[in-house]
Amino acid sequence: MQGNLTALSITIFIILTVVLIGFLSGRDKKVRSSVEEWSVGGRRFGGLLVWFLVGADLYTAYTFLGLTSTAYTGGSLAFFAIPYSVLAFFISYFFLPKLWKVANHHKLTTLADYARERFDSKLLSILIAIVGVLMLIPYICLQLSGIQDTLQVAGTGFINVKVVVVTSFLLVALYTFFSGIKGPTYTAIIKDVLVWAIMLFMVVSLPMIHFGGWTPMMDRLVKDAPQLLTIPTDGPKGIPWFITASLVSALALFMWAHAATGVFTAKSADSIRKNAMFLPLYNIVLILVIFLGFIAFLVLPKGTDPRFALLTLIQSSYGGVAQGLAYATIALASLIPCSIMAIGASNLFANNIYRDWINPKVKPSRLTMITRGMVFVVIGLALLFGLVFPSALVSLQLLGVSGMVQIFPAIVISLFWKNQTREATIIGLLVGLATTFTVYGTGNSYGIYEGFWGLAANFLAVVVLNPLFVKKAKSNANPVKEFLFNKNQKEASLAKKGA
Repeated sequence: MQGNLTALSITIFIILTVVLIGFLSGRDKKVRSSVEEWSVGGRRFGGLLVWFLVGADLYTAYTFLGLTSTAYTGGSLAFFAIPYSVLAFFISYFFLPKLWKVANHHKLTTLADYARERFDSKLLSILIAIVGVLMLIPYICLQLSGIQDTLQVAGTGFINVKVVVVTSFLLVALYTFFSGIKGPTYTAIIKDVLVWAIMLFMVVSLPMIHFGGWTPMMDRLVKDAPQLLTIPTDGPKGIPWFITASLVSALALFMWAHAATGVFTAKSADSIRKNAMFLPLYNIVLILVIFLGFIAFLVLPKGTDPRFALLTLIQSSYGGVAQGLAYATIALASLIPCSIMAIGASNLFANNIYRDWINPKVKPSRLTMITRGMVFVVIGLALLFGLVFPSALVSLQLLGVSGMVQIFPAIVISLFWKNQTREATIIGLLVGLATTFTVYGTGNSYGIYEGFWGLAANFLAVVVLNPLFVKKAKSNANPVKEFLFNKNQKEASLAKKGA
């Protein structure tokens, strides 16, 4: 596989330009003045900025490369990404505004912060932080994998791919350290505009280039590869897997630290509601990207590595300029989400592991510096892990979804269930994680998504054990519970804040 110098030059130019914009967005020293300013932008972002930020956050290079790869090998199973994201945004409409109000009123910057205050439990906060950080590392690694694959296709014969990848991620770590959430927010606008423009260009042009249009392409697909258009009725990934994978992924989507970070940047609960309504527009791109996987199956030589299906299709279909724009788009879809993920993981470690566990008396200025400095540790660990264990990344990220959904009862259910107890919630979380890892380790999921079994065990443990501790929970009040369930106090607080 030989790269294209024009494509490589355009890719590197766009990446460096975006990195420069990331640095420039942090010129105001205020962005580094506190954890709240650095990690959630002082909660001043309007609806459009939040839309770009959350879109950049959730729709990554792995989304595009992974979906085309899944479509290339598994056909319509790739469509599980459509119902899961629609479900996720629908569900989020009902709980994210409420969560935002609590976080805004009590100056919380992570989901683990919320759990600590809601249940008066540093142990639960630490558990959620550990789960969040551990599950995010493989996800960040996948972003590394995305840009590595892109540069390998674009630059083979011209550059040392690993050196350029490491340099790219170090630059991202630097601008994230310097600019905080404002860096990826403003660069996300460029990334998202490119995603829409380039993906729509490809889904229009590729069928015309290879088949003469969409109708001939669909006719060819029905004739030569009808298996791609149906979901298997049995086997390890049949309809039950499709349904449970969609449900679990939907419930897990906003449990990720980087997704919560994007939400907490909003300036109002109304901005969150509007985003829940308009974020599904990204599914237009997702649906069309899946069809690029079908095109790759029909066009590329048999034996093509599915991991490179989209990149190889781009390389074999376009000239240098179009290749460069497409590669740059995928590269930015690696780097910018990596920055947001690093902020989320750093915030969890500094606030909920270091402050809550190791040094409760840490000064705010020192905590801010530790939070910012953890970006280098997180990205460094992701780079190391990705280079040493490249073949384990996808399976670990899928396990990460099953792991992250286990905090759903602690975060979402507790917003609506006044007498949910910390003891039952902690035990449920541990039972859910143990069940998930056991099912994953043994391989006996019975055609059901692994995380579903863990979440079912989690819910069961909470419901069964909660009555044993509920008397104590009823007698224990705290400001977050009062805010959530004391109507008079909540209205007074919101009126005072202007929320």
